[in-house]
Amino acid sequence: MKPDNPVAWFEIYVADMDRARAFYTAVFGRELNRLDETGDELEMYAFPWSEDGGGAPGALVHHPLMAPGQGGTLVYFACRDVSEEAERAAQNGGTIHRPKMSIGKHGFIALVRDSEGNVIGLYSRQ
Repeated sequence: MKPDNPVAWFEIYVADMDRARAFYTAVFGRELNRLDETGDELEMYAFPWSEDGGGAPGALVHHPLMAPGQGGTLVYFACRDVSEEAERAAQNGGTIHRPKMSIGKHGFIALVRDSEGNVIGLYSRQ
């Protein structure tokens, strides 16, 4: 059986793990968990998830061969109201790349640049 959500995993590459963890914890109000089984060169902190929950699991990743930046995959995070998370991003070392905008009957999005230079999407119904 095919799952409704085909996204199985995502990674956001970071240059400074402490700074990136602080940014994402402040913006979304959730602690990230270290994935210890990754080895010496690779440092990963996962966003909280539940095996039976919705959405896709993923992690912040620090690896010497991968760099953060604009132009890669765009990850959208579900929010209650994108303007709240966008403002928290701006207050915690990020910038608002595109403020809250309507996408018609589908809700709203905003784009923010995180503390590492990655652009991430925010999505809400209101």
